[in-house]
Amino acid sequence: MARTDTVHSHAPEPLGVPTRRAAIKLLDAVLRRGEALEAALPAATRMVHGPDRGLAHAIAAETLRRLPDLDALIDGATERVLPPDAKARMALRIALVQALVLGTPAHAAIATVLPLVDGGPRKLVHGVFGTLIRGGQLLPEVPALPADVEARWAAAWGEAMVEEAERAIAAPPPLDITLADPARTDEWQGVLGGTSLMPGHLRLDEHAPVPDMAGFGEGAWWVQDVAASLPAQLLGAGDGRTVLDLCAAPGGKTMQLAAAGWRVTAVDQSGSRIKRLRENLFRTRLKAEVVQADVLAFAPNAPADAVLVDAPCSATGIFRRHPDVLHRVHPALIADLAALQGRILKRAADWVKPGGRLVFATCSLEPAEGEAQLAAFLEARPDFAVADAADRVLPGRYAGGNDGFFVVGLVRAG
Repeated sequence: MARTDTVHSHAPEPLGVPTRRAAIKLLDAVLRRGEALEAALPAATRMVHGPDRGLAHAIAAETLRRLPDLDALIDGATERVLPPDAKARMALRIALVQALVLGTPAHAAIATVLPLVDGGPRKLVHGVFGTLIRGGQLLPEVPALPADVEARWAAAWGEAMVEEAERAIAAPPPLDITLADPARTDEWQGVLGGTSLMPGHLRLDEHAPVPDMAGFGEGAWWVQDVAASLPAQLLGAGDGRTVLDLCAAPGGKTMQLAAAGWRVTAVDQSGSRIKRLRENLFRTRLKAEVVQADVLAFAPNAPADAVLVDAPCSATGIFRRHPDVLHRVHPALIADLAALQGRILKRAADWVKPGGRLVFATCSLEPAEGEAQLAAFLEARPDFAVADAADRVLPGRYAGGNDGFFVVGLVRAG
């Protein structure tokens, strides 16, 4: 009797489909599970390699930049509103962002997502995509923020800030670098080009891959947003004094402090981030004592002349480079992180010598992680006073944009 077993073929997926599958996995990790895009990257792109991994990341990141506008297009072309996590909506998002933003030919954009959608939704995706593309639909030049973020930031900072933030997410930001020796700013500008917003800083709109750029290998500079360089600047020259850099990795502020003559102890809990910090110190030939520890369990051997606390936060200030924060950060998470910051500040304050300095900073655009945190600290610690007025850095302060930050310098009574 002849065998009638069914032979199942495991033919490879069409070219480009695994990359789009990875992009959808990335979006699902951010939008449904609240994971950071960078943290989700290894697992989501496990089946793609090389340039395809970068493409999956680019598709997901650009979708997150444009998500409200993409969804508005989709909702305007469907009879019934698709659930936020429906496969059809996910497929349409990445097909549209490829065709309308990334320059992928429309036929390739749709052909590489249709295999990810089974049954009826496949016809729906094909039909909606075709309708929008044939109709000449475009995304707005200035993206919209998610409605909840817009409402939160408008209430805190006003409509002008919201408009600036929307302009800021229209495209990936320029490259900011901090020079180890600010006195060589003109020299390095002559080598690398770009513009300088302050001594020790250069901003490059176009550049080679960072490791290939002049000065990187010899440690003459490191990548650091201009706003992120402000906290360490408050401490000025070290002249051999001691400073604790808490939550220090990957080390931009550690390197600033070491280059300015401080004797730095850099503390961070993350093993992978500590590894990057050590690599950065090795490359720049700067010295610091590096300690892997939870700040809430750490204790220094002696109080320091200065303590810099760049506290864990919602990171909403870095939304230009990490648009996932716009979609995964919510009020409850902000409140939890603000509570953590308060606990860290409470411990760190005791490690400042009488007459010493305490700098508190967060890369956040949330008042709870800045102004409210400072007010609560000063009420609890009357032995501290503001030495450098609190600086709320909003998007658009510097030409070409910048991260959002809160930074304040305090002094402990002698």
